[in-house]
Amino acid sequence: MLKTYTYRSLQESDIQRLITRNTDPSRSIQQSVMAIMDEVRTNGDNALRMYAEKFDGVQLTDLALGSSDIAALASTIGREQQRALEIAFANIHRFHETQLRKERTVETMPGVTCWREPRPIERVGLYIPGGSAVLPSTLLMLGVPARIAGCREIVICSPPQADGRINGYIAYCLQLLKIETIYLTGGAQAIAAMAYGTDTIPKVDKIFGPGNQYVTKAKSLAQSLTNVSIDMPAGPSEVLVIADGTANPAYVAADLLAQAEHGADSQAILVSTDQHLVDEVQTALAAQLTQLPRADVASKSIANSYALLCENLEEAMAFSNRYAPEHLIIETDTWEPLVRKVSNAGSVFIGHLTPESAGDYASGTNHTLPTSGYARSYSGVSVDAFVKKITFQHITAEGLRNIGPTVEVLAELEGLQAHKNAVSVRMG
Repeated sequence: MLKTYTYRSLQESDIQRLITRNTDPSRSIQQSVMAIMDEVRTNGDNALRMYAEKFDGVQLTDLALGSSDIAALASTIGREQQRALEIAFANIHRFHETQLRKERTVETMPGVTCWREPRPIERVGLYIPGGSAVLPSTLLMLGVPARIAGCREIVICSPPQADGRINGYIAYCLQLLKIETIYLTGGAQAIAAMAYGTDTIPKVDKIFGPGNQYVTKAKSLAQSLTNVSIDMPAGPSEVLVIADGTANPAYVAADLLAQAEHGADSQAILVSTDQHLVDEVQTALAAQLTQLPRADVASKSIANSYALLCENLEEAMAFSNRYAPEHLIIETDTWEPLVRKVSNAGSVFIGHLTPESAGDYASGTNHTLPTSGYARSYSGVSVDAFVKKITFQHITAEGLRNIGPTVEVLAELEGLQAHKNAVSVRMG
């Protein structure tokens, strides 16, 4: 079960240890990923087929499925599942469509007008994890804002299933998104394929999507080795729950396990002001674990997680901001003052009746979020992530008379005579 620490007994070195996760001190992950990326860069499709056999146990002839295959697979799922995906699609679309706003034009001085306009990134690559859990929800979370942004081409990569295809849920999401091709490759090799391009898979301008430490490292290397950018470092999932004596221990345990079942390297942290609640959560964890099909995975994650006892909720929030969780759940009756104190978190779930699962699937907010402390400096995926914002300016004759002398003086003091001349020749 959860190891328990008392916040005020910790030294600074202890706190640093508790907030650090998913490191690669021996650089073994980086070395493995570099080898995979080099292989894909050199051998392209042949490397992808080799890795499909090695990692997925599948011998692939074709690395892509087209619209007819997608339609056939989508037709295999039941109407109840279709309807759930449709509702999730609609809510995600409703939340994200408000994010594409026209900005105000600003006249910085008479005759000098400046503004910004968004332009979609032309070709984006979306990585949809497979592995032990297939995530059609991630396809919606990435595909919907890409569509709203107006990206010209959306390249989808996901690991093949045992039959060399994809499951019907992902296929149905592809139909909702009006995407007619999916590429059958996963892991670091999928990131490499989108970064370098192969005969089958186009090179993209920006790569999106969560994954394990290998995928996260591949995204980081792709950004440093090529001209491809990435959404954010989004590795193994994590949750931090702040709970006091008003929380329901069964709810808290369920929220911790909802993250723990993602993978053995996920973290589920409980920060509480109440020892009795911690004890009850430990009991509830043990009981609920026995009911989970993925109990083995969740147990390993819980063993790598912990509970932290704090004197008060302000102390709990201070620790949370240092940890900077991907998901923050605040389970207390007095949550309103705490919301104002949140400075570092990917997405926040407030109150006793707001499980993180709602955001993972269907409330509308995006579940592709920064992990491993990157919530200190990154936001989650939004429509903004799929566009560039280009600045424009227009200067009239009056504007040139107003701004010209200032530009001439500044160019001269920097010793850039040609810059000055570009204004002077216009002013006559």
